[in-house]
Amino acid sequence: MGKEVTSNSLEFSGIRVEIRTPVPFDDVLGRLRKLCGKTTVPEVVALAKEDITEQQYVSEVEKRFVGKSGFMLFGEIDHGGWIGKFGIKRRSLRWILGNPLIAITMIRHDITAGLFAPVELLLTESVDDDGCFLTYVRPSSLILIEENEELEAAARALDKKFEALVSAATKTV
Repeated sequence: MGKEVTSNSLEFSGIRVEIRTPVPFDDVLGRLRKLCGKTTVPEVVALAKEDITEQQYVSEVEKRFVGKSGFMLFGEIDHGGWIGKFGIKRRSLRWILGNPLIAITMIRHDITAGLFAPVELLLTESVDDDGCFLTYVRPSSLILIEENEELEAAARALDKKFEALVSAATKTV
């Protein structure tokens, strides 16, 4: 007979962060788009499969895909596009964003960090049309479930970089 399937469960909690800003939804979205590059996961994978060195891969990712913030948009889910059918008249976009060059700083220390990389945010128009909310789960709160100094340092660096993006997108001028 073969090996048996085993299962292990570990309860943990994430830290949900909600930023409320008087900055209009369209302005925050525009700032996010200016600060982030854009690509798809298949494009990043296809580049990795080319006959290039690790350093060439890093250089090409930075040149082709990475935005000023250090992040790139991988996908966007327009919840606002369908929730109106159920009487919710607000714009709401879920973004999946990240950077494989940041992800590897964590995944090399714990492959399961890949479950939470890339990161996500939800940009939602406020009910009274006075600004918007930007909500996310602090990446390190999901990634760090066991003591691991190298992973912790990389995850905290991701937190800072992500918080800088959020701050730049939501700040009042």
